[in-house]
Amino acid sequence: MERLQKILAQAGIASRRKCEELILSGAVQVNGETVNTLGAKADPAEDSITVNGKPVKGEGKLYLMLNKPKGVITSASDPKGRKVVGDFLPGIKERVYPVGRLDYDTEGLLLLTNDGEFANLLTHPKHHVPKTYLATVKGIPHGTELDKLAKGIKLDDGMTAPAQVEYQDIDEDKKQAVITITIHEGRNRQVRRMFEAIGHPVVRLKRVRFGELGLLNLQRGKFRHLSPKEVQDLLGLARKSHNVHKK
Repeated sequence: MERLQKILAQAGIASRRKCEELILSGAVQVNGETVNTLGAKADPAEDSITVNGKPVKGEGKLYLMLNKPKGVITSASDPKGRKVVGDFLPGIKERVYPVGRLDYDTEGLLLLTNDGEFANLLTHPKHHVPKTYLATVKGIPHGTELDKLAKGIKLDDGMTAPAQVEYQDIDEDKKQAVITITIHEGRNRQVRRMFEAIGHPVVRLKRVRFGELGLLNLQRGKFRHLSPKEVQDLLGLARKSHNVHKK
């Protein structure tokens, strides 16, 4: 017997937290009975489990890396008809969803999976998995301004955690700078808001690394499967980061 939200997440329905929302909303039935309490358990081998009337079936786990282009929605569909990440996954029949998000104007490394446990472990705030971005910003920030980002800066939703920040390139003619920044949180539009807070708004933003996993030579708009070792390395990093920050 396992908790119902864990069964749903492992079956690729959604992330663990989204599965909890489905249960609380009354969308989940076990043996024909609606279950809307998070402590409920079931046996996926014996019980009939449905979500909105559709049977829950186990499927093989998929772990993908996409080099997301700018101007693409990190969502399964878009009512405005804009491109979504699923448009860049030819041949993938399984329903996968993003591990975290990249906003419409941000490009780069995006993980997708149908393994809810994997997604939950990598995105849960307590695990502090580092994510590295290349930010092209207006103007050339002074070193003391970057120090503010490195130590943590106050945003409207509170102080940010310390970050790793360093110059990558400076273009005196365009009056722009490219800054490498590594954060350990996942707030909405966080990197953009951090640079706005020091008066240097982002012109272009690209995520180049998730944990120790980098884009390398993956072309824009293309995807690849993660190797079993890459999956285990990411999971190991999340668990290690959690234990380090717990001390």
